[in-house]
Amino acid sequence: MKKWSIYSMTIISLLTLTGCEAVGTIFKAGMWWGIFLVCIIVVILFLIFSKGKNS
Repeated sequence: MKKWSIYSMTIISLLTLTGCEAVGTIFKAGMWWGIFLVCIIVVILFLIFSKGKNS
């Protein structure tokens, strides 16, 4: 029963999403995730270096 559910979900997603649309969605999510991670790293580095100067 679980196999049929996975297969039906896969077929429905393949029929509703075109290839380019799926790839575009993946890259859009990846781009925002990357921007978020870079911002977090920059803030952490800024905090580390600003504490180092105050000591």
